[in-house]
Amino acid sequence: MKKTALQIIEFGNLPEDQFYCLINLNISPDGMNIEKLRLTDPRNFDLQFRESGCLLMLTEDEIEELIRRKEIDRDSIHESLYKLARQEGVI
Repeated sequence: MKKTALQIIEFGNLPEDQFYCLINLNISPDGMNIEKLRLTDPRNFDLQFRESGCLLMLTEDEIEELIRRKEIDRDSIHESLYKLARQEGVI
């Protein structure tokens, strides 16, 4: 877990423009470069996220649903997402 971080990325002002990303710090020690991602060709967006160390990316609605189902804890989202990613075989 120490090699990951939770980064909240906003691409606009609406709730659906906010993403919760579990980041591999071995690839992006300072988190993902949002300005670089904004310049990415939309056809290569997913690839750029993976290459930037994004292990898991969820919308705010998805986060709220996971909290509602008690699969993650609102007070420890980073730790909860890390555990979920391990359970699902992402890491």
